[in-house]
Amino acid sequence: MPNETPPVLGYVVSRYPRYSETFIVNEILDHERAGRTIEIFALRPSIDSHFQDLISQVRAPVHYVYLPGEGLTPEQLTGSLLSAGVFWNVIQEASASVPGLWSALEAARGEEIREVYQAVVLARLVRDKGIGHLHAHFAGRPTTVARLASHFAGIPYTFTAHANDIFNNSTRPDDVRRKLADAAVAVTVSDYNAAYLRTTFGAAAERVQRIYCGLDLARLRYESPQDRPPWIVAVGRLVEKKGFADLIEACAILARRGRSFGCQIIGTGMLDAPLRALVARLGLEKTVELAGPRPQGAVIEAVQGAAAVVLPCVVGEDGDRDGLPTVILEAMALGTPCVSTDVTAIPEAVRDGDTGLAVAQHDPDALAAAIERLLFDPALRVRLAVNARQLIERDFDVRRNAARLRAVFDAAAARTGSPRRVGAFFAEAG
Repeated sequence: MPNETPPVLGYVVSRYPRYSETFIVNEILDHERAGRTIEIFALRPSIDSHFQDLISQVRAPVHYVYLPGEGLTPEQLTGSLLSAGVFWNVIQEASASVPGLWSALEAARGEEIREVYQAVVLARLVRDKGIGHLHAHFAGRPTTVARLASHFAGIPYTFTAHANDIFNNSTRPDDVRRKLADAAVAVTVSDYNAAYLRTTFGAAAERVQRIYCGLDLARLRYESPQDRPPWIVAVGRLVEKKGFADLIEACAILARRGRSFGCQIIGTGMLDAPLRALVARLGLEKTVELAGPRPQGAVIEAVQGAAAVVLPCVVGEDGDRDGLPTVILEAMALGTPCVSTDVTAIPEAVRDGDTGLAVAQHDPDALAAAIERLLFDPALRVRLAVNARQLIERDFDVRRNAARLRAVFDAAAARTGSPRRVGAFFAEAG
């Protein structure tokens, strides 16, 4: 928008900061480098003990749009939960600075009271701080609140859909359809996701745009994997969809073959105890280490020292699955070849035999064979790593991808009130 000041952007997220969401921080930092003003709105308190080093570089203020009492201890909660009186007072106070709020509440029909409360609070903050556009990450609660706040405050919103937020069995199709239809543009992080949304939701998804999550490649320096010890690194939450049980089984297969190697799994989660029990049952205590969470700098160091990063993703019983895990993209940027599976959008980055090695999910034997190839074939590691870095530079550079996202925001701001025209503008702009 030449000769116009870009709108202040409001980023709506579930929790902030969050250890596993480096991609959001990268995106915000690039917007700030481009001169954009950002305000961050978190709907729940952070629960992580480790954070990315990048957090300290973010200039945007953070506003915590909690329910009354959320984030308090059980002893502190007495008398602080949301009540009808508190909710009514919040609406009345907000209506003074949010014209048309009472009539706009029609958009909240069928929504949960907590999201309506947070949307009213957010709409008031939007007005008070002069925010011109809202963008939510994940199609669940953050987009629910952003959609309602956009109706209340009279500004456009967009959102980025990732994976669990659209694939989980608990996701309501009617809810996703309404969000797609109301958004100026919906963004998703892979071609796989975009095709799924268009096939599933038809006309409501006609404005879906694929924009990959971006990496700050200046911080991810490529190093050749030519001379690496036989060491495997895996990074992620200890949950079913990461497939770490299959990785441990694959390590047992390699150990039975007499191969000398080590494996470090970095992360924390609800499957910590079961995975440790599996390591013990297979006699791998000296081979497989569950290292717990680590700061981003330590994770990068671990990845750069490994011969392979392995993330054998699976589709969980509840439908939960990864979209395109950031750790895979970061490893590819750093020069560490990856082994992963053919789940969802992973093949868009890990192209078997070209930029990495891919196997079917839940196949420890095939996984062990692929790992073995990388651990003991330096020439293969180098070839895959060079190709992978080239792919990352072409498709996953945050500067290019965040600029595309800003084009979406600017088109929405220029054409407020006509979502279809926004989508057409973006399609024409490329």
